[in-house]
Amino acid sequence: MSFSRLLTPRILLDNSGFFPPSSVIAPSLSRQLRCTRTGMGGSRPPVPHRHVALRVLNNVAPEPAVYGGGGGAGAQQVPAAAARRVTLATLRGKHRRGEPISMVTAYDYPSGHCRAVARGATRTFLIGDLPFGSYESSTAQAVDSAVRVMKEGGVDAIKLEGGAPSRISAARAIVEAGIAVMGHIGLTPQSVSALGGFRPQGRTVESAVKVVEAALALQEAGCFAVVLECVPAPVAAAATSALQIPTIGIGAGPFCSGQVLVYHDLLGMFQHPLHAKVTPKFCKQYGNIGDAINRALSEYKQEVETCSFPGPSHTPYRLAATDVDAFLNALQKKGLNVAADAAAAAVENTEKEKNGTPQLNKIYA
Repeated sequence: MSFSRLLTPRILLDNSGFFPPSSVIAPSLSRQLRCTRTGMGGSRPPVPHRHVALRVLNNVAPEPAVYGGGGGAGAQQVPAAAARRVTLATLRGKHRRGEPISMVTAYDYPSGHCRAVARGATRTFLIGDLPFGSYESSTAQAVDSAVRVMKEGGVDAIKLEGGAPSRISAARAIVEAGIAVMGHIGLTPQSVSALGGFRPQGRTVESAVKVVEAALALQEAGCFAVVLECVPAPVAAAATSALQIPTIGIGAGPFCSGQVLVYHDLLGMFQHPLHAKVTPKFCKQYGNIGDAINRALSEYKQEVETCSFPGPSHTPYRLAATDVDAFLNALQKKGLNVAADAAAAAVENTEKEKNGTPQLNKIYA
């Protein structure tokens, strides 16, 4: 099959996906990919988890929007914006705590975060990340970890990173254990120490061909979808066209089957200058929620310090007028005269505010 044939318009899992002409691909890369594809044979391998991909993409937009790491509260908001689109629950709890998120260890199993998202997102397809250190040692370890995340987290599938032979074997073993698997290649955040930092991948002919080969290997292992992170758009287009399963791009251009952004990044939740320095170049902010949060917290702090909150409208619970005197007398009989005076002052202040004359006296010694 020629490379130009790979890039012709086609139907991807009942969703229309269109790809660029071969002229956008470097000629040397085109030749390499053509030879690679021919060497693998003319017919495409069967996709064991094609039905999973169909479930994920059924009746959604041609390019499904994927949201990463929103947590329980975010999971409740996502369905309102895209009720039938897939949510990628990478669920790295350290992201919300302001800690580095690329190296979530096996001791930080995300099951609790998974359960929180599962409770909030009842109509979305949830995918839990296998933490770093939970699947690298052996296929048996990978299967055990995947089973644990599925059972404890209540997710629909798991995701693991890497395209090395050991990761392909791990993906295949997990699929054979009856668990749906999403692959992740290109820039793999859990492997940044080996990659020399957060560096884009697939920028040379050799590296680009490896990305496509890894995607095909993950498909053959039974993955139902593959994340392509931080690779050039032509490389992502080639991988997407070569596969029968969807690709989800993050920093990989517009030619993937769908896209993913981290929930906190796309909403602009973190406005600290240090966070701005590490925000990926590919991330578009669709909101400025961080500024709104900061303003709300500052206003709350100011109103508490000036004793203007809570006011009458936010003090809804009252003693019946007929019970006030009895309550004061009961306190005095117990020798709690200071407490009785404080309660009486609170009643008087509440009445003044209710009548439109705000006057909050300090009633505590």
